[in-house]
Amino acid sequence: MKKILSLVLLMVVLVPIAYYFNKPSEEKKLDVLSPMDVNAEMVDSELRNIGRGHYIQDFEFFDQKNQRFQSSSIKDKIWVVEYFFATCKGICPIMNAQMQRVQSAHEKDTNVVILSFTVDPDQDTPEALGLYADEHGAIAGKWFFLTGEKSMLYELARKSFFLLKPAEAKNQGDAGGDFIHTNNFVLIDRDKQIRGYYDGTNPKEVDALILDVSRLKMD
Repeated sequence: MKKILSLVLLMVVLVPIAYYFNKPSEEKKLDVLSPMDVNAEMVDSELRNIGRGHYIQDFEFFDQKNQRFQSSSIKDKIWVVEYFFATCKGICPIMNAQMQRVQSAHEKDTNVVILSFTVDPDQDTPEALGLYADEHGAIAGKWFFLTGEKSMLYELARKSFFLLKPAEAKNQGDAGGDFIHTNNFVLIDRDKQIRGYYDGTNPKEVDALILDVSRLKMD
């Protein structure tokens, strides 16, 4: 009887200990990123000392259906953002093949959208972007390809998303003669704040992005 009692007491002690050491650790919440957290080369000089309170500025462009697109139309949604151009033969096809994976992973969630801004609006008309969107299986209302005034597209990249080096953009007169842009995707939360950057040419980093979108849904 004593042996049974001893065994029961041992189990009472060991089971909670085993649970404690084997339970899943709590996932770390995604940080809110501000200009001070980003590579200074990607941040406009007037913003580099801002340590908190950075939000994506409002914008208005045209989408691949030649419809006026305002940021207010995706208020309270999670955004995945990139800059690209449709005639790019280098990293853009790789990036957008990966972006198709992001779309597929969150296809049914209307609160997750993808925004692909062009760096070459002279060539990337709504009609051209419409063809590109079709080629990449973009779902209407889910993946938006955006074009508009060149200076506004570049300002948004430099001062909101930090996806274009300011010095390079300015040296090119904001037009981006070589269409220099990064291979990064940027994750924006419902409050229009930056929550992460991911190499859009790296499948493992895109895996992390897909997971982080799901984590943001739980915030």
